[in-house]
Amino acid sequence: MFDKLEDLLRRFEDITRELNEPSVTADQERFRKLMKEQSDLTPLVECYTEYKKCKATIDESISMLEEESDAEMREMLKEELSDAKSQVPELEQQLKVLLLPKDPNDEKNVIVEIRAGVGGDEAALFAADLYRMYVMYSERQGWHVETMNVEEIGIGGMKTVSFMINGSGAYSRLKYESGVHRVQRVPATESGGRIHTSTATVAIMPEVEDVEVNIDMNDCKFDVFRASGNGGQCVNTTDSAVRLTHLPTGIVISCQDEKSQIKNKAKALKVLRAKLYELEQEKQHNSEAELRRSQIGTGDRSEKIRTYNFPQGRVTDHRIKLTLYRIDQVIDGDLDELIDSLTAADQAAKLVKMNEETV
Repeated sequence: MFDKLEDLLRRFEDITRELNEPSVTADQERFRKLMKEQSDLTPLVECYTEYKKCKATIDESISMLEEESDAEMREMLKEELSDAKSQVPELEQQLKVLLLPKDPNDEKNVIVEIRAGVGGDEAALFAADLYRMYVMYSERQGWHVETMNVEEIGIGGMKTVSFMINGSGAYSRLKYESGVHRVQRVPATESGGRIHTSTATVAIMPEVEDVEVNIDMNDCKFDVFRASGNGGQCVNTTDSAVRLTHLPTGIVISCQDEKSQIKNKAKALKVLRAKLYELEQEKQHNSEAELRRSQIGTGDRSEKIRTYNFPQGRVTDHRIKLTLYRIDQVIDGDLDELIDSLTAADQAAKLVKMNEETV
């Protein structure tokens, strides 16, 4: 591990020198790549520098204690030694986490697709609640949300909604949200006061560039139609909505948020790229069953991941057995504790696997 850390430290120093060269600053593409690499290495370098500082303090304190006879000075040295020793295991653990392979999609924007599941109108109302939850979380993060398509029901629910979240690190924070979300509550449509259980499916897909997924336009069939719903003035009066059918896979995507047919086509192709990329990822996951089991769920839409129980005021994530008794805040977009816990659990599982491989 420490050989690798020394290599990365040297690489960081090389990048710093290169960034000061006029030839590099004149080449904007190379400059951006080096800045990105430097930014990625900075947390690890800072942690490793602090680790080396602690180790040096330990060595110096031990050496000075052997020679020091003054009682007050010896007490101060012992305190420094104790503080440095206590920091070393924590810094080693941080370094191990920072050395874990990075998900190449972590910094990407995401496309989110929410579909009402079992439960009729109540499932559609729950899907709308989840949409609002992710929009409010995005606002807390300073991210921008673009709705791409929504199929509403008359009482404020959504049969399906797809939207893009643009923001640095969006995928790294939201990738654990894919799966089946379950709600237990008395529906607004229920007059007898009985608790119902309904579900909605969430899919989180990284935005994919053209170079990552090549789409043959001969495989795509486009239909245009008049948008419906609350689209604003003009949206419902022109054939601006687009339905894209990908013939080889049968994937159908509708986009009607924009007034422009061209813009809706572009959005539909973005969603198609993300879905085709997701299909390829699923194939890889299925062929790497052991790796799949070692990770917190990050994509299986059939996996029941979370229950929102309103009568008990609790939210339970079944993958990490975490229950929070503050459902109102969670539904209002306060997801950080859940996401941080899922991230920590995933990192812990990967560290265990990494340690097993090095034994």
